[in-house]
Amino acid sequence: MKRKNKESPFTSEEKSLIKEAIRAKKKAYAPYSKYWVGSALMDDRGKVFTGCNVENASYPAGLCAERTAIVKMVSEGGKRIRKIVVAASSQVPVFPCGMCLQVIQEFGSDCEVIAVNKKGDQIQKITMSSLFPFAFDPEKLKG
Repeated sequence: MKRKNKESPFTSEEKSLIKEAIRAKKKAYAPYSKYWVGSALMDDRGKVFTGCNVENASYPAGLCAERTAIVKMVSEGGKRIRKIVVAASSQVPVFPCGMCLQVIQEFGSDCEVIAVNKKGDQIQKITMSSLFPFAFDPEKLKG
């Protein structure tokens, strides 16, 4: 009996970002936690930026993969995230930590967030507004 080809719920653009995030994960510097993370994002200009987590012996000085990619985007003139992928070395897909969610909110409150597990065989996608419904945003700074 032949199996029907199941159509992927991900666009070719998203598949490409997923591959870039997995590739970025291989560059992570995680000698303390042994938890490698890669990220890839596409900004509103269609440019792709990648990042990996970079740990430090002084733990708070480390930087998550998502924020690394965002800093690269901003340093290259980007201001809006369309899609961001997080590829982690865990058995299940994991979404960004609270600090990363806040930074993503600043540059991509309406973006899509894609999480990929260690093997790349489990992938989940959600909108930022669903993932972080009570986000702190610039509007909250007004009187």
